[in-house]
Amino acid sequence: MAKRFGGKYSPDGQAAPDGTPRKRIEVDPAGGRSNVLFAPAIVLVFTSLNDGATSLALGLAGAASLILAAWLLREGLRAEAEFNSRKVARKPAIPRKILASAAAGLGAALAVLAHQDGGFAILAPMLFGGCTAALQLTAFGLDPMKSKGMEGIDTFQQDRVARVVDEAEKLLAGMSDAMARAKDRRAAERLAAFQDTARDLIRTVEEDPRDLTAARKYLSVYLRGARDATAKFADIYSRSQDEQARADYLALLDDLDRNFAARTRKSLLEDRGDLTVEIDVLRERLSREGVRLD
Repeated sequence: MAKRFGGKYSPDGQAAPDGTPRKRIEVDPAGGRSNVLFAPAIVLVFTSLNDGATSLALGLAGAASLILAAWLLREGLRAEAEFNSRKVARKPAIPRKILASAAAGLGAALAVLAHQDGGFAILAPMLFGGCTAALQLTAFGLDPMKSKGMEGIDTFQQDRVARVVDEAEKLLAGMSDAMARAKDRRAAERLAAFQDTARDLIRTVEEDPRDLTAARKYLSVYLRGARDATAKFADIYSRSQDEQARADYLALLDDLDRNFAARTRKSLLEDRGDLTVEIDVLRERLSREGVRLD
């Protein structure tokens, strides 16, 4: 299969403002592992059509349970991937993977009931359902059961950060939706690069809520302005293919990218400065107690 070559010096090549080429690879954490689990529900529906009303009702109920299980598993895998990607994160509020296993077990039990010839004996359905639930838990594991990196963090401040982050993510999503109207690959790739930089700042604020005051202007005012500018550019470029409008928009993204990256670096430097102060204070207190740290 032919593969397009591209890079920093290719016609559509994109680079960060500092000249470093960007590579953007996104993989769905659920992938085909969970999507394939929608298939048994479809098979169950078709195999229950000609077995009478009772079998059909049980088959449809089992199919609904299996679809729910596949959907919960897919969402649980995505939530787990998001949890693992962050240094500071709360455990998922809903144990989706555990609920998915329970729903899969119920679906399997109903499927056996729909097709068994011995009336409504429940031993076989219970065994099949229990084995299905256990196998799914073994294959996909449990949900994260406890938060990580939350020691010493003010939960009230963390809630404030969560609200700001949710609003920032909506603004970023709005920018992507608006860019789809422009149908310009180069602008879309440059926007995606800026969104990565903005999300770096978001993650920095999530890891240390004390940065919220300094970063709030970036995550609200600046992102809202960037979203509005993206919408205007998309409207203009989709109608007239104005090259000057695209050049001005790309220059705006370059400026925003540099400013957001600088804010992120400053936050990290301030964090290291706070750590140095804490260490110096601790050393002084220990020296007063006669403890020397060589």
